[in-house]
Amino acid sequence: MLKKVSLFEGLNDHELKALADTTLTRTFPKDNVIILAEDRGDTLFVIQSGRVKVSIVSEDGREVILSTLGEGDFFGDMSLLDGKPRSANVTATEETALLMLRRDDFIRLIQTIPQIAIKLLAVLAGRLRKTDRKIEGLALSDVTGRITQTLLQLAEDQGAYTGEGILIRNRPTHQELANMSGTTRETVSRVLKRLENQGYIAYRGRDLIILKDDLPQKDA
Repeated sequence: MLKKVSLFEGLNDHELKALADTTLTRTFPKDNVIILAEDRGDTLFVIQSGRVKVSIVSEDGREVILSTLGEGDFFGDMSLLDGKPRSANVTATEETALLMLRRDDFIRLIQTIPQIAIKLLAVLAGRLRKTDRKIEGLALSDVTGRITQTLLQLAEDQGAYTGEGILIRNRPTHQELANMSGTTRETVSRVLKRLENQGYIAYRGRDLIILKDDLPQKDA
């Protein structure tokens, strides 16, 4: 499993075994909170299977979903490095198995294999760029643009190409899409219905397929 994690690419079998010997495994049921914002952070989490959402609560009490993560992704790295409280909540959106690495073990690993620190910086930079794009989209796009950009980001993060288009398995609920896009569930339902009627998306049970990747960026 650790070989699939970008952070640990390039480690030899001996190093991977030493790393595996320091990890713990724990499974969280769907909707179980894994991390709470402001909690003390001393653990890195690697997703072995399943999916999680990373969120914060706005001043008016609304949940704002910052990102979703799946197999091979990791979280908890910021608090692991600076020792400060967690900056967001992390919740399992389906049954999720996690590998857990304690801070002291991770610091020793970085000291032994410095290239891991370089890879971690690259991951953090990528996340920052993604956050910048999200903020720009929320600020400059109308509601249709925000929703379609969220769909395209989901396709980039977890989509699989099929003969029909880009498949997003276990699609988020309309409320979750609203929380990702800074709008309401009713607005998401209206926009998705229009996209379906116009042939941009289709549903396959709990899955969603993006049939055309040139989704409209403005209200009709």
